[in-house]
Amino acid sequence: MATDTPTNSRNLIIYEIYVRNHGQNGNFADVAADLPRLRELGVDYIWFMPIHPIGAVQRKGSLGSPYSIRDYREVNPEYGSKEEFRQLCQYAHALGLKVMIDVVYNHTAHDSHLIEQHPEWYHQDENGRPITTVPEWWDVIDLVYDDRALWDYQIESLKQWVELGVDGFRCDVASIVPLAFWQQARAAVAEVKPNVLWLAESVHSRFIFDRRRNGLSGHSDGEIHQAFDLSYDYDLWPVWEKAVRDATAVPLYLSLLTYQKAIYPAHTVKMRCVENHDQPRIMKAAPSRSQAIAWTAFQAFNEGAFLIYAGQESENSHTPDLFDIDKIKWGDYSLQPFLTRLCQLKKDPIQQSGQFTILTAEPAISAHWQADTAGLFGAFNVNGVVDVMPTPLPDGEYQDLLSDSLVTVRDGEMAVPETAVILRYDGTLETTPFYGPLL
Repeated sequence: MATDTPTNSRNLIIYEIYVRNHGQNGNFADVAADLPRLRELGVDYIWFMPIHPIGAVQRKGSLGSPYSIRDYREVNPEYGSKEEFRQLCQYAHALGLKVMIDVVYNHTAHDSHLIEQHPEWYHQDENGRPITTVPEWWDVIDLVYDDRALWDYQIESLKQWVELGVDGFRCDVASIVPLAFWQQARAAVAEVKPNVLWLAESVHSRFIFDRRRNGLSGHSDGEIHQAFDLSYDYDLWPVWEKAVRDATAVPLYLSLLTYQKAIYPAHTVKMRCVENHDQPRIMKAAPSRSQAIAWTAFQAFNEGAFLIYAGQESENSHTPDLFDIDKIKWGDYSLQPFLTRLCQLKKDPIQQSGQFTILTAEPAISAHWQADTAGLFGAFNVNGVVDVMPTPLPDGEYQDLLSDSLVTVRDGEMAVPETAVILRYDGTLETTPFYGPLL
């Protein structure tokens, strides 16, 4: 693990923004106007999906994907200027927020200026034509990291962004870019700016399996954490998606969460979420609103950083289109107070210093954070059917930290609301971890 890792990365709140669809004008000024609200929400890092100029050749949709990049060192003129982005970073810093940008180093647009200057940097077919190794990504072409001149170019680009004010990088499909490159890039960036946060979009296990089967590169999550502070939890994502739809899969999912802690390096930190720009909104994926809220509460309470995707605080069920204008419908920000409570709990000293343990999968998910002299106990009604459940808490009255209502524990049982409850207790609990079918 790198020595410049930011502290408490498992307690971070990251907020994902697609500038094109965030505000009325789709520019940096819209985002700047929203930053005070995001500070009140409890966000640590603002993650900007790619802010660079978008390719015009073989673009998807009318405006193209932000992941089809023409120039790594410039900003999309639709969003504003590089100077405006620098000022946006300054404003975010003044509010106590940090800025993360997307790094898309596996591929470029077909009309990237790099293809004109360095065609040898690209993956080519038998006829010498640049291609992608992922057929459904037909709007981009893949880079090949055989030439150290490409490494130097990419690292210099990263340095320019941190000098402009960037505090972190979310690295797109990081698992298929050489690990040694990421390690060198991290070390070089740290010389310019210490404690930059590195988030890997690690990928679905099947994706890695298929690439290796076809003789292509693909790093496991265990490998990727030699260079990154955080990684996606896509290794478990298909099972989690099934658990959201089908209660019988919940025990397997929780067992896999424990399995993660046993098979990855001890310093591994996962980023948890219930939605992002590539995945359905939880309000659409879950069978009911109450179950969607229960899963949101659990993943925020879960060990690891937590991602909020713009629009989640307004209970959006529609995932905005990447390739055209598709504005977020903000409404009255109905879920913002609830998410703010979850963000505040993420910073609770018990979560920062304590140990996380999953206790039960049914009738509801229960788990707790245990510190030396106190703890936090949570019950999450992800199946939407539980009224009363056993609890290890001593009999008494407790205040629900999510709703401020009182919860009574009597004879080792407690009532569970239709969504979730989180209670603070004194002392330590006698508990047995849930291992599930895998352990």
